[in-house]
Amino acid sequence: MAQLTQPRPMARARQIDLPQILAYALLTLGAVTMVVPFFWMISTSLKPAAEILKPQFFPSAPTLDNYVTVMTRTLFPTWYLNSLLAATASTLSVAFFDSLVGYVFAKFEFPLKKVFFVLVLMTLMVPTEMLVIPWYIMAVGVKLQDSLLGIVFPGLVTATGVFLMRQSFFAVPDELIDAARIDGMHEFGIFTTIAWPLVKSAVAAVCIFNFLGNWNAFIWPLIVTSKRATMTLPIGLSFFSGEAGSDWHLIMTGATIATVPLLIVFLFFQRQIIKGIALTGIKA
Repeated sequence: MAQLTQPRPMARARQIDLPQILAYALLTLGAVTMVVPFFWMISTSLKPAAEILKPQFFPSAPTLDNYVTVMTRTLFPTWYLNSLLAATASTLSVAFFDSLVGYVFAKFEFPLKKVFFVLVLMTLMVPTEMLVIPWYIMAVGVKLQDSLLGIVFPGLVTATGVFLMRQSFFAVPDELIDAARIDGMHEFGIFTTIAWPLVKSAVAAVCIFNFLGNWNAFIWPLIVTSKRATMTLPIGLSFFSGEAGSDWHLIMTGATIATVPLLIVFLFFQRQIIKGIALTGIKA
């Protein structure tokens, strides 16, 4: 019998996907727009003061003198440490208290539960500019001006973190918690050893966003601190600008050093950020 041969499939003409090409072009343009200022900042930090206003991207004679000046002739290390301590303390507090409050709202029933939760969410509608006055009155009343606790206390518990953690704890099976109660485990032990480890990604996301927010905070530290030695990094960098002009080489140097913790946090925890956002879906 004659063997039948299969006809060769005709080569398909490649079709140009214009929407996809346009999407990649826009994404590339957006990436370049975001990255170029960052590299310009680093490049400017390596320029001597005489080259700052010259229209050139790369320094003709790169130098680290700006870094030496910032670290040895200013209070930059003190401001840096203050920001690091304030952001870390606030983040640790949020990791515990926001998780605990969110767990209570998600897994417990008590009178006026929904009313209290709505009141927590209503605080998100109040602008920070309206809160700084009562915050300052409280800080003065307990003598927290020019102190680390004075900088930190408005962010010890956040409504955003409570909301996100509540949504995450909904994913923890009630049967698992009931089984632990039957075995005689106390409620705080259930929270710390069973429920909390199951939402670690959401906790990481809340902590990272809180750290970034406190690291870049400007308005409240500006109001509650008056001594230079107690100021945070964003406030300290403003002293490099004055009526006589701005020391752009020092500003860019300080800003470059200030971005290091943010880059480290993002590079090490970017998976937790994405996963945490995906896990915190809205649930009634």
